Amino acid sequence: MENQLNLSKLATSTYIALETYRKNGQGVITPVWVTAEDDKLFVWTRGSTGKVKRIRSNAKVKLCESDGRGKPHSDWAEARARLLTQPEELEKQQKRMASKYGFQYRVLSFMGRLSRNKDSNIVIELSFLDN
Repeated sequence: MENQLNLSKLATSTYIALETYRKNGQGVITPVWVTAEDDKLFVWTRGSTGKVKRIRSNAKVKLCESDGRGKPHSDWAEARARLLTQPEELEKQQKRMASKYGFQYRVLSFMGRLSRNKDSNIVIELSFLDN
């Protein structure tokens, strides 16, 4: 039940803090936009970001509600991250992002297409760990 409460709170937040871990165990907190579907949360990012590299090494992460700077606004919940690169998963996430963030997402997406950074996007799927 606690995970369902966390899921609904996090799913409606504009930002969540995503804590990933370096190889030495040190946590790194990154504020991210989040969407939800079924019992999972999803984050859209570039494939070469530090959080993706850290998740490749250690899929265990922590999440909480936050502001745009990553300052926590709720208790932390443990989760497992999975990286999705399939075109159909990327398309689903684009639709979820456009639906939730509307104009903001469209502007950032347009700016991304104009940028010189041609790194591919990736979806981070987040599932709560059973307590």
